Amino acid sequence: MNKPRVLHAPMTQFAVVDDCLQIGALPVTRLAEQIGSTPFYAYDRQAITRRVAHLRQHLPTDIHLHYAIKANPMPALVQYLVPQVDGLDVASGGELRVALAAGMSADKISMAGPGKSQAELTQAIQAGIVINMESEHEMETIARLAPGRRPRVAVRVNPDFELKSSSMKMGGGPKQFGVDAERVPVLLARLKQLDLDFQGFHIFWGSQNLAPEAIMEAQRKTFELAFRLAAHAPAAVRTLNIGGGFGIPYFPGDQPLDLAPIGEQLRQLLPEARRQLPEAEFVVELGRYLVGEAGVYVCRVVDRKLSRGQLFLITDGGLHHHLAASGNFGQVIRKNYPVLVGNKVVGGEREIATVVGPLCTPLDLLADKMEMAKAEIGDLIVVLQSGAYGLTASPTAFLSQPPPAEVLV
Repeated sequence: MNKPRVLHAPMTQFAVVDDCLQIGALPVTRLAEQIGSTPFYAYDRQAITRRVAHLRQHLPTDIHLHYAIKANPMPALVQYLVPQVDGLDVASGGELRVALAAGMSADKISMAGPGKSQAELTQAIQAGIVINMESEHEMETIARLAPGRRPRVAVRVNPDFELKSSSMKMGGGPKQFGVDAERVPVLLARLKQLDLDFQGFHIFWGSQNLAPEAIMEAQRKTFELAFRLAAHAPAAVRTLNIGGGFGIPYFPGDQPLDLAPIGEQLRQLLPEARRQLPEAEFVVELGRYLVGEAGVYVCRVVDRKLSRGQLFLITDGGLHHHLAASGNFGQVIRKNYPVLVGNKVVGGEREIATVVGPLCTPLDLLADKMEMAKAEIGDLIVVLQSGAYGLTASPTAFLSQPPPAEVLV
């Protein structure tokens, strides 16, 4: 007996008209004609706006929503998000330039990341943003670089707990991120002696989590940890960034994250948080969850090839543009992203195909033995869930292939 196929969760963020995927109210075929070439990334404005509205509906009104630019730093996309969110978080000097050019006020921008260069720290000090300090050495460097300026700083804390069920843990145990929670009181004692403007804490524990109960447990522990650390702070906590961790479904068996219980728990936690930290703004920082489902990667079939009974669709795109979809961006066991034939979403005939790119490596794999509509040369292959950690997380210089286009529609 054949085992039932494990399918992707329904992907309903884009309409399908006449069996053709619509991106930004345009058929993907017409969008390809307007761009003039493949491959390309396209990001749907309305899908982003709907996601922000979904968050606003479920989260308490006094939770501040920040966008983590590292998920997708496309300037037009960041500029589109600026009036819809309450702040931006950057991880480099380049991202800081994008954030400022997009029109976000400097007092609503923060920078995190280990190993910030002196040039980046100076840039952040001059801009007047909040610097999330990742170590004692970084704190001393900031103070040395800014005599008489009182840079705005927060302490990034490596918590003494982990985010369970997370595909990418960024807190708990030994980590390059942040200051171990047990060392923070000593750092805060030293901070009192320096001419630095203490803002609060950044406590981030992991990302890409689809289990509400795991996120809720981490949020409870985050507030408890912040309350303990606040007793050692040199001034009132004005910002508490409780991280994000909200995931999106990528692989067969994944289901969308249920925000309702997360929002309800936050409503229950906030009264005590306001009592303990009366001057604080409470921030949820999200990247992938805001933009990941709003983006697609589109490439064109340039060849159909049978090799010992296996069908290969060879395209003009691949891992050099979309490393994550190839399975080489942190997957332990490779799984397929949702992939379809954009101009034949259902199609009259179905087949099992392996979708590969033009690169001379067996790692250049976009879909492995996946059922889809029968594709011919010239048809468009679409990789969904591609709005985050796509182009800028990929080795675009590999084999000197040309870069893809990016459009916001």
